Amino acid sequence: MTETVLDVLMYLFETYVDADEEPEPDRAELRMELERAGFGDREIDRALEWLDGLNSDERPHPSAPTDCALRIFDARELSRLDAGCRGYILYLEQVGILSGGQRELLIDRLLALDAVDIDIDHIKWVVLMVLFSQPGQETAYARMEDLVFAEGPGAIH
Repeated sequence: MTETVLDVLMYLFETYVDADEEPEPDRAELRMELERAGFGDREIDRALEWLDGLNSDERPHPSAPTDCALRIFDARELSRLDAGCRGYILYLEQVGILSGGQRELLIDRLLALDAVDIDIDHIKWVVLMVLFSQPGQETAYARMEDLVFAEGPGAIH
């Protein structure tokens, strides 16, 4: 199988985002659901670790960037996020979908994916997951959902 961690995460997200069940099924339930869906143990383990990182309080929390702060990408980020990806992330922040702190969480979670090449579609899905995991982000989530499910690529201004 050639599934990636993002494939597993997208499956979970699409399965549970609109479910009327308990919002957070336990780890054993998730594992069984993913095994039934045909995902391999390695991808399941990595996806569950990724989700733990999304909700982790152990990640360093930099002070909230101010409106006039300039984001400088380090060498590791530059090697994984091309200019188009970096521009799209900054665009999402400029239009108010992401805050500076959410941008940092997004970058952290993107780098935690096993994808060799991260593209804008990856970013869109991870942004949805980040926003969904945080209370009070319904408006930003709805705006991002519109971008994800828009028919054409659309122009970024």
